Amino acid sequence: MEGVNLTGSTFVIGVVAPAAPVDPKIVDPIRQIAADLYGDRVEVRFHPHCFLSAGHFAGGDADRAAAIIEFANSPDIDAIWFGRGGYGTMRVAPAILAALKPEALAKPYLGYSDLGVLMAGLYNRGAPLLAHGPVVHDLYRPNGIAAVTRALRWLVERSPETLEPGLIPGRKVAAFNLTVLCHLIGTSLEPAIAGHELLVEEVAEQMYRIDRCFAHLSDTRLAREISGLRLGRCTQTIPNEPEFALTEEEIAAQWCARAGIPYLGRADIAHDADNKIVPFGGITA
Repeated sequence: MEGVNLTGSTFVIGVVAPAAPVDPKIVDPIRQIAADLYGDRVEVRFHPHCFLSAGHFAGGDADRAAAIIEFANSPDIDAIWFGRGGYGTMRVAPAILAALKPEALAKPYLGYSDLGVLMAGLYNRGAPLLAHGPVVHDLYRPNGIAAVTRALRWLVERSPETLEPGLIPGRKVAAFNLTVLCHLIGTSLEPAIAGHELLVEEVAEQMYRIDRCFAHLSDTRLAREISGLRLGRCTQTIPNEPEFALTEEEIAAQWCARAGIPYLGRADIAHDADNKIVPFGGITA
């Protein structure tokens, strides 16, 4: 995938928040990182709805959907970067997808975690430039500058240095948070990833819940149609009482073996600043 020619007009990255709100204090540091990388050739533009608060969400459902539709369809916005995960994307994804123009599908989109809901819907509609990777709020993680830099370099340059190192040219791939993916299965947003290598990661779950997700995933049509599975990091795991008998990798390998799914080892993705970028559909040579 080729990057953007920055010799012409300014490349505008639009930030939206389908789930939780964005801290307004993050705006200036994010823009400074972009300026350090690209000068005035790249602008990071935050939609005002990012800073709204409606309980758990960045504004009500209608506010979030309208904002994302506005930026995605706008000819003045060249790429969409999601501000933060959390929860809320499933409440607005169908309305957003129904309102997108063909031009919106051609833009790059970058995010992960709860944003996998919208990524699945976009991928099913043929959007070619989607990637599982850092969100704006990852700046607040330890070594967050590296995560934000990686995100910007993919959005602007498609830099190969930002990519998950196990990607193989020509091999189809998709990446999701495990719990989010399990909630998509059986819905209208279930991702069409037959023949893909599936990468999954998890955060803030007890080990028995990770096991339950793999038990569910491994017994689905989606799992039977993938070419294999790799496991990212499971971070901030909540202790089991009593302690669970298996590690995260033992869980993944065991359920893959039971279901006849090739288990292909670990992946460098997670809810942390080292989260590498996985373009949906894979990479070319």
